[in-house]
Amino acid sequence: MNANDPADHKILLVSTSLRSGSHSRILAGAACRALESAGHPVEMLDLRETPLPLCDGGAAYRDPNVTRLRAQIEAVDAVLLALPIYNYDVSAAAKNLIELTGDGWENKVVGFLCAAGGSSSYMSVMSFANSLMLDFRCVIVPRFVYATGDAFADGELSDREILSRVGDLAITAARLGAGVKAQLAA
Repeated sequence: MNANDPADHKILLVSTSLRSGSHSRILAGAACRALESAGHPVEMLDLRETPLPLCDGGAAYRDPNVTRLRAQIEAVDAVLLALPIYNYDVSAAAKNLIELTGDGWENKVVGFLCAAGGSSSYMSVMSFANSLMLDFRCVIVPRFVYATGDAFADGELSDREILSRVGDLAITAARLGAGVKAQLAA
């Protein structure tokens, strides 16, 4: 394993929207392409394709999808969460994912790709980020992508500035993930 080789550092992209025409899923796809073109192995996880039970503090933790996702999160160096913003907060599906997979997040680098209807909620991801930092000692990428509906056209990300920021975030998360992994191994 070479600490400088991007192929040695896995990144997980999680689309947390349950809506079929999701803008956050489009952001996840753009991040996936940026990482693949830089030689990083990427896994995509779409919560629409992996149903999760609601966290009940008990039996839900033994669900086969929960067990598999926790192991998948534990196995990567960085996670990019593609999040829809609803009512000035991240989606309930994203919160449920964290609640169910808990300690799998320990010491992970986490970046955020946010899609919202308007520009007023741009700080809404901060309480979610604080929870990840405090509960699981995640390293949060200090910049995130926040895109409103006008950044998309015909099912594509059409705003070139947002597209550039998605690539920057993805590569930064991969580099930070490699650095954190190296420090934890030292």
